[in-house]
Amino acid sequence: MKFRMDSRSSAPLLWISLLSYASVLLTCHSSSSDHPNVRHSSTYIVYTGNTKTDEASALSQYTSFLLKVSDSDGVPKSVLHYYKRSFSGFVAKLTEKEAETMSRLDGVVSVFPNRKRQLHTTRSWDFIGLPLNAQRATTESDIIVGVLDSGIWPESESFNDKGLGPPPKKWKGTCQSSSNFTCNNKIIGAKYYRSDGSFGGEEKSPRDNDGHGTHISSTVAGNPVSQASMLGLAAGTARGGAISARIAVYKVCWLDGCNDADILAAFDDAIADGVDILSASLGGPNDQNYFRDGLAIGAFHAMRNGILTVTSAGNSGPKPGSLANFSPWSISVAASTIDRKFLTKVGLGDNRTFEGISVNTFDLKEQQYPIIYGGDAPNTKAGIDGLSSRFCNEGSLDPNLAKGKIVLCEGRSKAEGAFVAKAVGALTQGQNSRDYGWSFPLPASYIDLQDANSIFAYINSTRNPTATIFRTNEENDPLAPMVASFSARGPNYVSPDILKPDLVAPGVDILAGWSPKGSVSEIEGDNRSLQFNIISGTSMSCPHVSGAAAYIKSFHPEWSPSAIQSALMTTARPLSPRINRDAEFAYGAGQIDPAKAVNPGLVYDASEVDFVRFLCGQGYSIKTLQLVTGDNSSCSVSAKASDLNYPSFALPTPASNVTVSGSFKRTVTYVGSEKSTYKATVSGPPGLKIQVNPSVLSFTSSGEKQSFVVSVEGSLEASIVSASLLWSDGKIQVRSPIVVFHSPQ
Repeated sequence: MKFRMDSRSSAPLLWISLLSYASVLLTCHSSSSDHPNVRHSSTYIVYTGNTKTDEASALSQYTSFLLKVSDSDGVPKSVLHYYKRSFSGFVAKLTEKEAETMSRLDGVVSVFPNRKRQLHTTRSWDFIGLPLNAQRATTESDIIVGVLDSGIWPESESFNDKGLGPPPKKWKGTCQSSSNFTCNNKIIGAKYYRSDGSFGGEEKSPRDNDGHGTHISSTVAGNPVSQASMLGLAAGTARGGAISARIAVYKVCWLDGCNDADILAAFDDAIADGVDILSASLGGPNDQNYFRDGLAIGAFHAMRNGILTVTSAGNSGPKPGSLANFSPWSISVAASTIDRKFLTKVGLGDNRTFEGISVNTFDLKEQQYPIIYGGDAPNTKAGIDGLSSRFCNEGSLDPNLAKGKIVLCEGRSKAEGAFVAKAVGALTQGQNSRDYGWSFPLPASYIDLQDANSIFAYINSTRNPTATIFRTNEENDPLAPMVASFSARGPNYVSPDILKPDLVAPGVDILAGWSPKGSVSEIEGDNRSLQFNIISGTSMSCPHVSGAAAYIKSFHPEWSPSAIQSALMTTARPLSPRINRDAEFAYGAGQIDPAKAVNPGLVYDASEVDFVRFLCGQGYSIKTLQLVTGDNSSCSVSAKASDLNYPSFALPTPASNVTVSGSFKRTVTYVGSEKSTYKATVSGPPGLKIQVNPSVLSFTSSGEKQSFVVSVEGSLEASIVSASLLWSDGKIQVRSPIVVFHSPQ
C-alpha cells in the first residue's frame, strides 16, 4: 500500500461522550473577537508538560489559570486551542503582563509567544536546515534517485530539464515512452510494472494518474518552482532536496495498490540500471521474516550493490510495534510536523467561532448557511435511520434535507454523504489525529468533540441555526517538530536490539508536485485539477530522507549505504522524549539535518558480511543465506543483533526483570581530513550506569577505524528509558541514541 494520509479515517465517535463537557466549553471555546480590547493582547502558548488528566479536568484547569491571570479589563479569556496527545498545554490571547503572571503559576512549564514567520511552500527543507542556497556539490547532477511509486507526471515544472546535460554514463536504464509519455534529462528513466496483467482501465504507461508518485519525486529532487501553491495555500517556491539530481521512475503502484512481485521487479531493474538511492514510500503487513518481505529483500540486494534504500515507517501509529519497514540494511523514516499548520475556522450565526483542522481551499465568502445535524437528515427512502446518517457516509443523507446546508457529522470521515447530497459544507469531529489536515470534496473542517458539542447544542436551541466555514488559514507552529500521531512506532518486534524507526523527517501537510489527474480528496465528483497538492504521511517523510541521502552522496560518491545512513543518524537533531510519545520508538535518532550530515566526523559503517553475520545470529540457516547471497557465505562467525555496527543502541529486557545489563561492540571510521581525537560523553537517567571503553579515540588519517564497547547496567524506572552517547572532537558531535526498554512479552 502507499502511505498517504489524506485518505485515513478514524473510528466513529458518539455524541454521548460530549454531553458532560458542554458547560465548560461554552465558556472556554466561545469567540472573543467581538470584544474591543482583544487587540491589546497577543496569542501565547502555555506549555504545561505531560500531565495525566482527562480532557474535562485539563480544560477546567486551563480555565482556572486564565481566571487567575486575567487583567481587570473586563475581557473574558478563552482557550483558543489545546494539546492533549503527547503533551499538555493550550493557546490563549494574553497581555504581556498576563503572560508573565501565567509563567509563574504552579503547573505551567513555560509561556511563549505564538510567533508568525514568513512561510515558504516546501517549507520543510528550510525547516530542517537545507535552504535553496545551501552548498551543493558540482557532482549533484550525477546522482540518480530511483522512485518506486505510482509513476510521475512528466510535464510538471518540477521536472523541467533546463540546464541539465545528458544522463550520467553509469546510467543503463530505459524509458518506456509512448504517445503520451517521454523522458528528458531530469526524468532519465521510467518503467511500469503490472505482473498480473490487469490494468483495470488504467493506461499502460509510467504516467501518474494518482498524484502520489509525482509528490514523492518532486520532494526528493524537484526543481525550484516559484509561485507554487495549492489553490493559493502555502504559496511560495516548491523544490526538492537534491534539486539537480536525476530521477528514475519505477511505477509499481496502481489505483488498486502495489504488488510485491512488481516491487521486486522494480528493485531488480533499478539495481541494474545504476541508481544511487532508492526511495520507497510503500509498505503493508508482514510476517516478521526479512526474507518474506518484498521490500526487505529488494533493499538487501540493493545494499549489496552499494545502493541505499529509504523506506517509510508506516501510518499505523501510535500503536507500539506498528512499523511496516524495519530491515537494518535500509532506513525507516517516521513523520513529523513542521512549523506550519493549517486551521479552518467555523463561524456560527450567534457570532461564536471555532477552530478546526482541514486543508480547505473553498471560500464561502463568510456567508451564513443553514446548519443541520446529520442524524436529523436520514435518507429514509434508502432504509437509513439517524443512527447511520449521523456519520454522513455516502447515500445516508436525504438530499431534500441536506442540499444547500452545512451538515454536522460524527466521526472523522470525508463527509462523502454530505457531498453527494449537495450540502454546501460539512463539519466532522473527533479527538484523534488532530495534528494534520486533509482535503474534503466540499468546504469542511474537522473540529474537536467539545466544539462539536457546542455546535450541536446551538443547532437544537435556535430556531434558524446558521454557520459558515472559512477558507483555511496558515499559522506558525512553534512546538514543531512533533512526531505525527499516525506515524508508526517501534519497537522492532523482529530484531528488538535494532532501534527502529531510524529517523524522523517532515511528513505533515507537505506541499509538492501533483498529477492533474489525481483526486484531491479521493471522492468521485471532486473535479479539482492541481499541479501541487498538500498531503501528509510517512510517504512524505521518506522522500525527505531520500533527498538528503542523495545530497550527501553527491559530496561522497564513494560512501557505502551504511555510511550515508550513519551520517544522517549521528548528526540528527534529538527530539524530546517528554513531549513526543514513545520517545526513540517514535523518532529514532532524531530529525535529519542534511547540511551537518555532509561532514559527520565518524561513521558506523557496515558491509554485506556484517549483515550476513547478523542474520546468522537471528537464526537464519546457512542454506538460506547462501541462496540469498549467491555465494559461500557461512555462519562460522555470527553476531548478536546488539553487535551489528549500527549507529544506535537498543537494549531490550523482560518486563519481569528488576535490573538490566548489556553491552554493545562498535567500530567507527574516521572521515575527516586531519588528525583528530574524539572523547566520549554519556548522558542518561540516574538509574543506569553507562560506560564506554575506551572513552578516547585518536585518529591520524581518513579511513582509520577504531573500536569500542558500550556497557549498560542498572534498573529501569519506566518502560522505556532514553540515554545517548556523544563522541566529540571539540567541533563535530557524533551522537547515538541509547534506548533501554521492557521488551514485549
